[in-house]
Amino acid sequence: MHVLLTAGPTYEPLDPVRFLGNRSTGKMGYALAEAFAGVGATVTLISGPVALPPPASPSIKTVRVETAQQMYEAAAVVAPTAEVWVFAAAVADYRPATVAPEKIKKAGDTLTLELVKNVDIAATLGQTKRPEQFAVGFALETTNELAHALDKLQRKNFDLVVLNSLRDAGAGFGHDTNKVSVLDRAGQVLNFELQAKTELARVLVQLIQARITTSYA
Repeated sequence: MHVLLTAGPTYEPLDPVRFLGNRSTGKMGYALAEAFAGVGATVTLISGPVALPPPASPSIKTVRVETAQQMYEAAAVVAPTAEVWVFAAAVADYRPATVAPEKIKKAGDTLTLELVKNVDIAATLGQTKRPEQFAVGFALETTNELAHALDKLQRKNFDLVVLNSLRDAGAGFGHDTNKVSVLDRAGQVLNFELQAKTELARVLVQLIQARITTSYA
């Protein structure tokens, strides 16, 4: 099994020293990469900028990128030959319309930035997904969590969506633990209580394996 897995944040440059980013650490994505390797999969891990050590497994090939466009281009190369796609990265929705060639100097009381939309990696690749391929997305929500996650599942042609809520203590960005709900196309919701991200990754990989086996039964 070949797995395409995105992880970490993207950084969208504003000038040579500043960027727009988010608080993703990549811990969940890296844990998933190790968990997939642990069951014999070959993993292409497309990683945004993180402070984590490289994965230890020789079955994991890490491709490092910075921006959403770079992540999309790297994922598009791998997607046609990967049986499983897992989009765990926190990709910036927008980027600065222009990147200043020099550091922007402080002037005036306000600074107005024009932002343009980035490519939606999962949705764009989802248009090319074949029936035998299995896609998993991640959703981090703060309100109407289940409704937003279900909408994302349908729009992006996912088979499963893993939902995080920032309202759950110990879950989401910056923690070694996570608490998630998993939604499928039939509307079924599976809830997983707070646990170490490494353990949750193993549970999610087992779930994905079981769903793949069922779909081919």
